[in-house]
Amino acid sequence: MVGFIRKGVREMMIARPDEAKEFVIYKHPDETVPFGSQLTVDSDEVAVFFRDGRVHGLVQPGRYPLTSYNIPFLSNLVDSFTGGNLFKAEVYFVLTREYPNLKFGGKIGAVEDPKSGVPVQTMVHGTFSIKVFDAAKLIIGLAGMAKNDNEGFISWFREQTLKVIRDRIAELLVKKHWPILDVTSGAYTEEIEQDVVIGVTPHMQDYGVKVMKLGNFVITMDDEDRENLKKLYTDAAYIRMAGGIGQFQQFAGGKALMGAGEGMAKGGGGEGGGAVLGGAGLGVGFGLAQMFGQQLQQQQAGGGVPPAGQGTAQPAGYPQPSIPNPPSPAAGIALIVCPACHKEVPPGKFCAECGAPLEPRKKFCPKCGVEVKFDAKFCPECGQKLI
Repeated sequence: MVGFIRKGVREMMIARPDEAKEFVIYKHPDETVPFGSQLTVDSDEVAVFFRDGRVHGLVQPGRYPLTSYNIPFLSNLVDSFTGGNLFKAEVYFVLTREYPNLKFGGKIGAVEDPKSGVPVQTMVHGTFSIKVFDAAKLIIGLAGMAKNDNEGFISWFREQTLKVIRDRIAELLVKKHWPILDVTSGAYTEEIEQDVVIGVTPHMQDYGVKVMKLGNFVITMDDEDRENLKKLYTDAAYIRMAGGIGQFQQFAGGKALMGAGEGMAKGGGGEGGGAVLGGAGLGVGFGLAQMFGQQLQQQQAGGGVPPAGQGTAQPAGYPQPSIPNPPSPAAGIALIVCPACHKEVPPGKFCAECGAPLEPRKKFCPKCGVEVKFDAKFCPECGQKLI
């Protein structure tokens, strides 16, 4: 008997419980409500009565006995099977104040770095501040997607924002030519935030929601990708400074030999001299490896060796190597077209004109981000169709 009374009391009080005070949407669990029940609507919300695919009415903040005299539209919701003692409807409580710190985050996917042409896996995290300006629109829209509770709303909102963010960031990188390293360091955060809000707003307005602002907006990338990009940027800068691949190799070798000479002049047997020599060895090794590799490719392509006496000159006091200079284009080298500046240049790792990488670009699945073969038609990991 006591349990029945308690159940009756609970059914007579229609209100948002304390544990749901911070929900954007709270749905009352019982769709069958006795006439005469007490409805309590807090000052920062409205109550929405929904049935058969449409909103029958909204109730503003206050406390009301649920009768057709106080709330006329309830007469349209009477359950005739109960003799007119009950009405049937879904009752939603929707926050109308600004709702801050709605978190979102996820993978953006593979984005091509405009500066290097290398695809980079990126992620985004942040918070939105939103406000519901039309509760009826929101409930109708969410009901049509079968996402008519707070969890469904949050899930839908995050999906929409991530979809827009992916499109806007990819578009901005192409249009603005922003290097990924600068983007992930926060150099363009304010501009990206404004653009994302502009992009998200039309999608939200159709559902009665307004995006007020973004906060804690961060775009990140994998640490390994970050280090690879830094190295590419550094190498490209050296090449541009030296005036091309060949000049860069001579520049790197000369710098290394100068370091070795300084170390020996200061007493190469000491710890400092050893460090300088170690650096010199690495520098020379890098330069020579690049030079030998490129010359070998050129000899294989051209099928010949240039006349003796035309090798690369060394600093005074060092023996002149018998390494031949690479043949000129007229000697039969197969030139390639740089994908960045579109000029014909000798084959190598970097363009001799602009310093851009000449290696084949990697290809990634747009859905799961796994690296795939360049000519693959479907992703071997998730089955996504590839363009």
